[in-house]
Amino acid sequence: MPYSLKYTKIHLKPKSRIILGNKLNYIYHETYPLIKRLYLQTKRRPSTLISGILQPLLWLILFGALFQNAPVGLFTENTNYNLFLSPGIIIFTAFTGSINAGLPLMFDREFGFFNRLLISPIKSRNSLIISHVLFIITTTTIQTLFIIFFNIILYKQINYSLNIIFTTLMITSLITLSIGSMSICLAFILPGHIELLAFILLINLPMLFSSTALAPLSFMPYWLQMIASINPLTYAIEITRNLLDKTIIEHKTFIVQNLWMTITIKQGIWVLIIFNIINLIIVKNIIYYKFE
Repeated sequence: MPYSLKYTKIHLKPKSRIILGNKLNYIYHETYPLIKRLYLQTKRRPSTLISGILQPLLWLILFGALFQNAPVGLFTENTNYNLFLSPGIIIFTAFTGSINAGLPLMFDREFGFFNRLLISPIKSRNSLIISHVLFIITTTTIQTLFIIFFNIILYKQINYSLNIIFTTLMITSLITLSIGSMSICLAFILPGHIELLAFILLINLPMLFSSTALAPLSFMPYWLQMIASINPLTYAIEITRNLLDKTIIEHKTFIVQNLWMTITIKQGIWVLIIFNIINLIIVKNIIYYKFE
């Protein structure tokens, strides 16, 4: 073999093996700048975060003042209406925050930034969805903690343990994950932000009034009880209401009796988990279809 060919063959050989990162590393390195961008948007426009805190506070203060002189046993035994209302406001805070999760994605579509993301060398398009979901979970967690601390300051007899607060945040995260994924899915389906805002305004109050946030199931007519029994907010509210009323978590405690059966805390959590699984499967298939 000639010397030149031998020399070329030796020096074209790579000195070391190239090790490709696994899929989780790709998702992490792609998700981090995307979620950082969302945090920067919130920092520059903090009105969205502040309004998400003020709105449930207004509900808590105004509705609490409206029924301040109501009899103690009107809704539940030995429970003041303000204490009855607080868990519903906590879950409603998570719901209103998560239903707006698709707005940043919708604005990216309208301004053309989303097209740049699609043509960028992204290994996994799931990072686009994961970044928005993680962002909305963290923001709703901050809002929920603020409402909980406001309740502790407002009602001196409340003494929440760290275990109760952590479990409550887990329940709100389940609601945030399911509703937030639906909002992100709508951001792909609807033509613009006006339609998305119209849907949010249309669905916001009916979801609140068709749950047990403001009144128990026994106060509702039969047709509204049927809607409230299939509303996932009802089970999240009743779980949170039972948790905040006790110092020890008992999974076999009955929380609500719907039209078909009596639900315990453990069964209510499974209802939320199953709702999340079904919702995520549907949303993932719709998003993949829109990508194709």
